[in-house]
Formats: sequence, C-alpha cells, structure tokens
Amino acid sequence: MNPELEIIKAVLMKSYDGLPYYLKACFLYLAIFPEDYMILRRRLVRRWIAEGYSSEVRGKSMEEVLDGYFMELISRSMIMPSQQSIHSRKGIDSCHVHDLIREIAISKSMEENLVFTLEEGCSLNNHGTVRHLAVSSNWKGDQCEFENIIDLSHVRSLTVFGNWRPFYISEKMRLLRVLDLEGMWDLVDHHLQHIGKLVHLRYLSLKGHADVFHLPNSLGNLRQLQTLDSSGTSIIKLPRTIIKLVKMQHIVASDIGHRNANIFDDADEQSLMSLPIYSAGCCVSCCAPTCLAEHLELDDGAQLNRCDVCTAFCCSILPYYAAGGRNPGGIEVPRGIWKMKTLHTLRVVDISVGKAALQDIKKLTRLRKLGVTGINKRNSQELCSAIARLSSLESLSLRSHEETGLSGRLDGLSSPPENLHSLKLRGNLVKLPEWIQGLKNLVKLKLEWSMISEHDAAIQVLGNLPNLATLRLLYESFVGEEVCFSFCRGAFPSLKVLQLYMITNLKSVGFEEGAAPKLELLQYESGFFCAGVDLFCGLAYLPSLKEFMLYRGHWEKTEVVEHLRGQLAENENKPVLKSWSGY
Repeated sequence: MNPELEIIKAVLMKSYDGLPYYLKACFLYLAIFPEDYMILRRRLVRRWIAEGYSSEVRGKSMEEVLDGYFMELISRSMIMPSQQSIHSRKGIDSCHVHDLIREIAISKSMEENLVFTLEEGCSLNNHGTVRHLAVSSNWKGDQCEFENIIDLSHVRSLTVFGNWRPFYISEKMRLLRVLDLEGMWDLVDHHLQHIGKLVHLRYLSLKGHADVFHLPNSLGNLRQLQTLDSSGTSIIKLPRTIIKLVKMQHIVASDIGHRNANIFDDADEQSLMSLPIYSAGCCVSCCAPTCLAEHLELDDGAQLNRCDVCTAFCCSILPYYAAGGRNPGGIEVPRGIWKMKTLHTLRVVDISVGKAALQDIKKLTRLRKLGVTGINKRNSQELCSAIARLSSLESLSLRSHEETGLSGRLDGLSSPPENLHSLKLRGNLVKLPEWIQGLKNLVKLKLEWSMISEHDAAIQVLGNLPNLATLRLLYESFVGEEVCFSFCRGAFPSLKVLQLYMITNLKSVGFEEGAAPKLELLQYESGFFCAGVDLFCGLAYLPSLKEFMLYRGHWEKTEVVEHLRGQLAENENKPVLKSWSGY
C-alpha cells in the first residue's frame, strides 16, 4: 500500500534479475516455505539435490556444490543467515527469507508455475501445471478441492506444514521427487501403504511423526530414493527391502522411540502385555480391507485405526520387550545394507540385536557420518574393527546405555579415521580412550554421562587437540567429590565454544593467561546444584570472549551474577552476560 516501497521492490527485483541461472531456481524454491519460517540448511540442500539443481564437479560432491549456492545466496543478501544451534560445525545452519524478498520469490514462482501454496483464501480456480505444491497449516479444503485445484500429475514436490490428511498422497503424483511431511500431525502407518507407487521419489521425510511405527515393504520400490529421514518417529526397524535402494545417501533415524501419547503414555509393562488379548490374530488381518474400517475409541473421544494399534504393538512394542528393552534412540538395519554403496549418512543404528550389522557397516567405505547405539562387551571389538575401516568418516556418535557404558569398549580402536571432525560419546568412560589424543583434525567433541574421574589428565589431552573448536561437557561427563577444570597457558588454541552443563560438584573453572585465546562463547548451567560465587576465574584473560550465557535459573543468585559481571568488565573485549533457558 505504501508507494515508497515500490522503489525498494524495484531494487530488489534487480537483485533477482542479476542472479545467475543456477541460483534463480534455488531462490524460487524458497517460496515453498511459510512466512518467517526457519529453513534448515541441511534440509534445503538435500531437497535441492533431489530436485536435480546441481551435478557433481571435479573434486566436489553435489552437496558441497549446493552448500556453495546456499552461501552465495547469503552473500547476495537474498536469504538471511541464522544459527539454530550454537554448536553447529558449519556455523550458519539455517536461514529465513525477508518478507519483501519472499514476495518476489512467490510472484516469480507463480509466473513460472513453479510453486503453489494451498492456504486459506487461495483461489479455487484450476491452476494447471505446478511443479511444487505446499499445504499450509490453515488450509481446510477437502479431497475434491485438492485434486481439482491443480494437475497433480506434474507435481515434483509435496510439502505439508499443517495437519496430515490421507488424500495428500495421490497415485496421480507419478513424477513426485520430494515428499516432505516433517511435523507432528496425524500421520499413521497405513497412510504410507501405497508409498511404493511413487517410484521417482528421491527425498522422504517423516520427521517428528511419533505415531508412525512401521515402514511398508513397498519402500523397496523407491529405487531413486536418496534421503530417508525417520527422526522422531517410533520406527525401530527398517524393512528388509530397503537394501534394494542402491542410490540411498542419507538414512537419518535419531531420537527414535517416542510412543503414541494417547495409547501408551504412562503405560507399564503389565498394561502393555495385556495388548496381545486384543491383538491376537490381528497381524493376519492387518492387510484385510475390513481392518481399515475398525477403530479403537480412545479416552479423549478420538479414534485410532485398529490396524495402527496392531502395527504399533507387533512392530515396535512387542519386539522392544521381547529383547528385554531395546536401546532408546536407535534403529535396527537389515542384513545386506552393505549393498547401499553410496551411503554417506547412517544414524543411529542399534547394534545390540546382533553383530551382523557391523559386518555390513565396515564395507560402507564412503560413509561420512555414523551413529551407533547399543554398544556392549559382545560387540565392542567388532565395532572398533568396523570404524577403523571407514577412512572417509567425518562424524561419529557412539552411545551405550549399559551400566558399564563405554568403559573399555573403545580401547580396541587403535587407528581411528584421520578425517574425523565430530565425535560424540555418551556412556560411562571413566577415562578418555588413548586414541583421542591422535585426533588432530577433530573440530567438535561432545561428552555425555562419561563419568570421567581423572579431570586434569583429560583436560590436558583435550587441550592439546589443535583444531578443537567446540567442546560440550554435559550430564556428569566429569565426576568426583570436587570437579575442577584448569585451562593452562597454550591449551585449547582453537576453542571457540565451551559448554558446561549439569556437572555435579563442579567447584572451579579457571583460565590462565594465554589459554583458549579464540574462545567466543561460554555457556553454563548446573540445574538445581548451587554454583559457588567464585566458580569462574580468569575470564578477563580470554581476549576473544563475546558472550557468557548463564542459565536463567542462576540469575536469582545475585552474588554469582555480580561476580561474573565484575570479571567480564575487566575483559578488554567487553563480553556480554546473557540468560538462556537451557534444554
């Protein structure tokens, strides 16, 4: 409505017109996402790959090329950089689009029939051929409107931002490459039973749908699939047919194990074991058409399909208890996964069910990111042998939920991958494995429940890692009657981020002059444990410090806050004391 803004729009339009051809397609693709939406860099780049927006060039993968496109759009101010996680190794891990820039993306994409968004108040006229379809959270239309408003046979991507409805997956979408259902709304197992007909699919995200327990065997028909993200679902086992997907590059299955809140919340083993009375013979009838008509009435008056209850029990809950309690957060992979030679990412794999998966994993020589849980005495030697074979590995996450944890389980790894940049260890260690001191390229380290008692020795080893930029010490990573950290002169030459979180009995954190010269951010929380007034000392010696983030619950301790402010005031870089809300 403001005529003066037309001048700004004209300038911004010139910015768009000046984009090289390869960036225009990437930029217009952003019209898919809602206003003020935070777009994760990894999600966007992998979708661009699925759409075929780049090809490999000599010395660079498609992901590296498109990462470059992402950064180029930032440098041209077409997207606004942001960082959702302060611990991201790449720094900028997400972006959003300014409203005026987004208007240009929407108008241009509509002119070229690229993107159409189903939202409240949108035109119901037939829009013909559209490549990318987005469904807004406020759209309340029915199946008839959905199928008539555009020609579904030409849709290349479907992105759902609102409540899921079964008719969104249509057999008419014969050219669909991207199916992005990331969210937490109403998706259940039988809605995916025909997904195997989308034979051109390259990107599939079910992220956050805790009511999905099972993937159909028809997944094996998706021979073009490159990315499968089942993070935050309740899928604990991949179908056998997945080994047919030889073009797969990323299998992401972190945070597995959430249960359906309506049925299984606060349920103990006894109540769960009563389910077979209902489910007896139900597995056989799951595929019967009549099963889809039967429903279970829930306490809140909602209904759940009987087929979904059966699948939830037979494919997730029963195996969990039959195995004596599976390791939370992991997924079982079938034998033969070594055939997926192009895999770059595989996490998190539960190896507690057998060592066969490790025999396969060691053959995945192009693997760059690996996450493993369920580490125990029986499989630890095989795990170390597998890791040593993965020469391309850049990121490694290892978890054990046993009482003995990782203690002594990683000693067999005499020669870890040289290019390892990120390492996450969760479970009882007692002391650091000796091979950690040889990780000269390590940039990021996270220790959780490590129970390390030799404080000085561990800090000395970590302080000698030349490229360590992010160090996260969480949840009893160090233990003892008094936990003291001393950062000596010359230690931690590259450290930029230090997080200290929930370490009981942490009594002192001291920095000598010349220690951690590049440290920019220090983050601290002790939960309900009382932090001493003089817990931190030497903050004035940190020449690059920009922020000290103190858990908001500690701000009530005025003496602690004033002591920190006094130290930060002595720092010539004038770092800021900020409050943070924790996790």
